[in-house]
Amino acid sequence: MTIDQNHPVDPFHPLHPLREADMDPELDGVIDVIVTALGIENRRDELDASTALFGGIPELDSLAVLEVVTSLEDRFDITVEDDDVTGDVFETIGTLADFVRERARA
Repeated sequence: MTIDQNHPVDPFHPLHPLREADMDPELDGVIDVIVTALGIENRRDELDASTALFGGIPELDSLAVLEVVTSLEDRFDITVEDDDVTGDVFETIGTLADFVRERARA
């Protein structure tokens, strides 16, 4: 059973849009921080690990990156150094979540 052809109703179905974030608290938290910092809460359902950050989310400019970094530090109790803010870390929401996960474990 599906809501439409692309969104299965069963939340445990591998294609369910909420499944990925539900199983990954860092990913879910990073998405929360991004949508709140950028004021794009209405587009939360469109974001996932593969969403490009620079160039993929027009609201993410240099000032917004500072807001996102500060919010990530607060939410996950981590420290992000200036050298950590790279194109590799901010390539996608998934790469940013991976960075947060690694930093939180350190």
